Amino acid sequence: MSSPAELLAGLDPDQAVAAEALRGPVCMLAGAGTGKTRAITHRIAYGVATGTYTASRVMALTFTSRAAAELRGRLRALGAEGVSARTFHASALSQLNFFWPQVVGGQVPALVESKGRVLGHAAERLRLRVDTATLRDVAGEIEWRKVSGLTLEQYAASNRPLPAKLSLEQVVSLQETYEQLKDERRRIDFEDVLLACAGMIETEPAVAMQVHEQYRFFVVDEYQDVSPLQHRLLELWLGGRRDVCVVGDASQTIYSFAGARSDYLLDFPTRYHDATVVRLERNYRSAPPVVAAANTLMRGRPGALHLSAATARDDEGTQTARPETPAVGLRQYPNELSEARGVASEILVQLQAGVPASEIAVLYRINVQAAALETALGEAGIPYVMHGSKRFFELPEVRQALLQLRAASVSISGEPLFKSVSDVLRSLGWSQDPPDGGGAVRDRWESLNAIMGLVDQAPEGTSFRAFTDELQLRQAAQHEPTVEAVTLATLHSAKGLEWEAVHLIGLSEGYLPISYAKHFEQADEERRLLYVGITRAKRLLNLSWSETQQRGGRREPSRFLAELGMRTSSAPGRRGA
Repeated sequence: MSSPAELLAGLDPDQAVAAEALRGPVCMLAGAGTGKTRAITHRIAYGVATGTYTASRVMALTFTSRAAAELRGRLRALGAEGVSARTFHASALSQLNFFWPQVVGGQVPALVESKGRVLGHAAERLRLRVDTATLRDVAGEIEWRKVSGLTLEQYAASNRPLPAKLSLEQVVSLQETYEQLKDERRRIDFEDVLLACAGMIETEPAVAMQVHEQYRFFVVDEYQDVSPLQHRLLELWLGGRRDVCVVGDASQTIYSFAGARSDYLLDFPTRYHDATVVRLERNYRSAPPVVAAANTLMRGRPGALHLSAATARDDEGTQTARPETPAVGLRQYPNELSEARGVASEILVQLQAGVPASEIAVLYRINVQAAALETALGEAGIPYVMHGSKRFFELPEVRQALLQLRAASVSISGEPLFKSVSDVLRSLGWSQDPPDGGGAVRDRWESLNAIMGLVDQAPEGTSFRAFTDELQLRQAAQHEPTVEAVTLATLHSAKGLEWEAVHLIGLSEGYLPISYAKHFEQADEERRLLYVGITRAKRLLNLSWSETQQRGGRREPSRFLAELGMRTSSAPGRRGA
């Protein structure tokens, strides 16, 4: 077990201040790459080593199982084994399983495996014809309503953008029937776990007493992502006590659409006037040009921290010199496929320069952008893996489209390729104009539209059958590599990760910010998403955009490029400054 002095020795001055503030309210405002996980784990281990904390009475909360596992591993290595490091849902479910037999009797109802499936049955009961993508969007509305703490009546009055093709009355009826079916089948969903746990602590004094006896000290990571429901549960776990440390970065709030609110982080010093507030702004991850770009993008935004590029530090805390780093690069291309091929060429140069493939990532706003990348990387013989999302040809709507296209190609001949393919895709919900708003319906349209983009790329005179043969070859060739590989990931799924070299593609209006980000708040969330992408890069960062989209529509460079002070040129593939 590490000694208290050893635990503090591996921290910088600001991290050490946070580590030694063991009692009362503490707020760590921790920018990207500033070593917040080190600060959290050393603080908890220091509390255990000094006898201030009993490990079993500490609850460390985060938002993903991966992050919770990392916390447990680091705490174990520091001699603080026994700390409860879990997600909000895992902690609530554990308590629910313990208290339900005492309070209600019997076992906790089983969890709903798929909201979409239950909503499908609700639609049948209501005699509504609703496709799978729309049902996924309604499921998202259920989750948002519950984590926001709204009743169905309050939801109906909230003026939320509605899933495509449904009226407010239909959305509310689907939610009502969904709840009825859950009750009939004795099921609960993930949001119900939090609601039920909160309800037991609120209404059962014996439950509250046992919970408060078990846990005395709280740490909450990624506090900017807390929803009203999670915040309510945290307050109940605290029970009026004040030993809570929250850690977060308002500039990385990228889940507002799912109910996250950075207000709780930013208002923490107001709620706790005597709080110890520590700002972690020494960035140990990224080279100076990357840090400068991140600061420029977020300058003047609420809660934004000003990062400084610290001397690099290895996992043991040893200071090391940074290698020479080029400026952040910008490339402009005529279309998306040429952009993907340009990125593939740059990756080849990086691989030849000795950058491991696993230390290279290509990040994008939406899944459909991966299709051109998969083609270009395949052509260049560069192995790659998809992170946090299904590969393009594994998406349900794409698989369905391929089956129907193949079947139609057997019986249809002589028609122009565009008409043959578009007729099939129209039967699956594609249209020339995109649906309003985001969500699963928009994602489905983007996927089908990407197939139409492949029609535009097909050589003149390609037959319908030859086109579907080519699609099958593409699908068969995209097996998961088992070798060192480049990572392809959406910006959302890249949060919490880092690479030596990062390529950010699609920096155009319509992609980033996304086309349905109509209001200031939505566009500001897109800015934060780009900030997350920029700060994933350790040393090399390249940005790119294309002048036309897959089906020939013109695009303009993202407004964020101008804010970054990066010029675009009319010469395709030319580097901006």
